[in-house]
Amino acid sequence: MKKAIWVIGFMAVLAACSKDDKGTESNTVETITVKDLAADTIIGITPGAPPTGGMPFGAGKYSFYSLERNQIVPSTDSASNKWDIAFRGTSIITNSGNRGPAAGGAFVFIGLFNDLKTIPKDSSFKVENAPTAFAITSGSNRGWYVYDGLNNLVNPIPGRVLVIRTASGKYAKVEILNYYKGGITPAASAADAIKTQTQRYYTFRYSYQSNGSTTF
Repeated sequence: MKKAIWVIGFMAVLAACSKDDKGTESNTVETITVKDLAADTIIGITPGAPPTGGMPFGAGKYSFYSLERNQIVPSTDSASNKWDIAFRGTSIITNSGNRGPAAGGAFVFIGLFNDLKTIPKDSSFKVENAPTAFAITSGSNRGWYVYDGLNNLVNPIPGRVLVIRTASGKYAKVEILNYYKGGITPAASAADAIKTQTQRYYTFRYSYQSNGSTTF
């Protein structure tokens, strides 16, 4: 059964995504691909020269998403348990700790998405502790991405899977596939203006276990 979900801005539009059924009839886990989830896209450049000037900036707002319902959650519900994960630039947060009222959390699994069939029993889920501590570690080559400063590009690190405890205490695994609009990373030789205009559009795939178990 094939489906696809394109997310543009704050509206989810059904278009071309894939779902792969796994498991038994009573324990079906799907893999869903979400494309072009806008995550505080660039709206301007700070005046002056680097390091204080010449830096792109967004509105500073997260885009909230429900993995359980596979849909964007409006920012007016950011203080609720309706969302599981949120994106702002390269930062990804969970509905937990001091960033949300729910029972969320996360850790970064090192390994292949398809190989993570059961969350290891000794796994330790982190919760949000703003302003400096994230459940999903922030920063280049520390969590899910690496920043190529020479070419001004953000690339997902292969073999990094975000294991998410959802707002309701269930589990999902998420792999970030691309950070640029259309799921296509600009060429290293592309103009910085192109790289700036097309960044902060997430393409990711995830599997959500609705029965509350830790097996995918």
